[in-house]
Amino acid sequence: MPESAYILYIHGERESRNFQFQLTSNKQNLDLPKIASKTPTTKPQFASSKKMEGMDAPGQGTVTCAAWIRRPENAHLVAVGKSKPSSIEIFSWNPITTSLSASPKAKYELGEGVDPVIIAVHPGGDELVCSTSTGDCKLFELYGREDKIKLTSKEQLLLQGIGPQKCLAFSVDGTRFATGGVDGCLRLFEWPKMLAILEEPRAHKSFQDMDFSLDSEFLATTSADGSAIIWNTSDGTPVTTLTRISDEKIELCRFSKDGTKPFLFCSVQRGNKPLTVVYDISTWKKVGHKRLLRKPAAIMSISLDGKYLALGSKDGDICVVEVKKMEVYHWSKRQHLGSEISSLEFCPSERVVLTTSNEWGVMATKLTVPADWKDWQIYMLLLGLFLASLVAFYIIFENSDSFWNFPIAQDQAARPNIETVVGNEQFGKNMLDLDYVEF
Repeated sequence: MPESAYILYIHGERESRNFQFQLTSNKQNLDLPKIASKTPTTKPQFASSKKMEGMDAPGQGTVTCAAWIRRPENAHLVAVGKSKPSSIEIFSWNPITTSLSASPKAKYELGEGVDPVIIAVHPGGDELVCSTSTGDCKLFELYGREDKIKLTSKEQLLLQGIGPQKCLAFSVDGTRFATGGVDGCLRLFEWPKMLAILEEPRAHKSFQDMDFSLDSEFLATTSADGSAIIWNTSDGTPVTTLTRISDEKIELCRFSKDGTKPFLFCSVQRGNKPLTVVYDISTWKKVGHKRLLRKPAAIMSISLDGKYLALGSKDGDICVVEVKKMEVYHWSKRQHLGSEISSLEFCPSERVVLTTSNEWGVMATKLTVPADWKDWQIYMLLLGLFLASLVAFYIIFENSDSFWNFPIAQDQAARPNIETVVGNEQFGKNMLDLDYVEF
């Protein structure tokens, strides 16, 4: 596994290093191999640092949140929320250079004192919702392609005046939208009709995190008091409350997204020991746990294909875990030095994560994980297997006694001549008769 990491600094500059790390597991942990500590053999290489440039003045504003916007042909965009002055800015993404555009492609001024807090983007990539410090959630629509992008605000009465929000989330299929307030109120809507499915003022003491399952059937929510509830998204009824022992606090949650493992990953604080706990969503029972980040987590994210799980710490560290083996494949030590990571999200098509913090702004980091198979590589493999099967078929056909049989063994009798079976005269007569058959 390569040890170099490529990091783009959009707001601010700093010096980074790679550190040794070691994960341990005990008898109650998942039956998975340990990760031995590894010392980098090559000096890490970092991309050049660039400051984020505003539309009017370079470097203007403080980054508060960010999110990916999925677009066709991997022409993804990034929505960035900024304060002082407050705005929502849309940047284009260059996967070749692993960087954002030098200036925003679109910008919307929120007004003085209206700071963006969280951004949730619809899976379709044409709508986004932003919660603000004034207690409103604003709906925006994106129009256009490439350099002709327009960001407009759309009035939505049901999202106004609902109070400060801790969590915003769209379901995977885009048919549900949920908000989790600082006051503990859970709101679940049918999207885009905005029909209220659930409004529960006392869902939690105060929201901590939320996530939809891959089939959009369940919604998992966690509370500041350490509890976690599973909700049915069709009618808004609670399904179950996750079990925990007295000194455990469930803080963050993410459903598996690979379509094969029906798991729920939770960041749990057991006393002063941070753990990543896995629940089976068919029974909602614990499967096991493992220490991964080894420090309290501030945020959790999972890639769209469900292959990698990422954890961000409260002092700026990031670790990326391969879900199948539950092994750390990438570690960014002190990525946001001394600052809590407020946003963490995987790129829709690349092994890149987008992170934000109040002190260091937004960063795009290329992960040091094994390369994925490209589409053309898969097609070439299938073509090679097809050609190999043709060659094997031709060899068998050429060395076979007949079309359906394999080559004749040395002690096997040869195929009898047809004349010895039907007789010479009868055979000749049949052949002559065929000459006079009229069709």
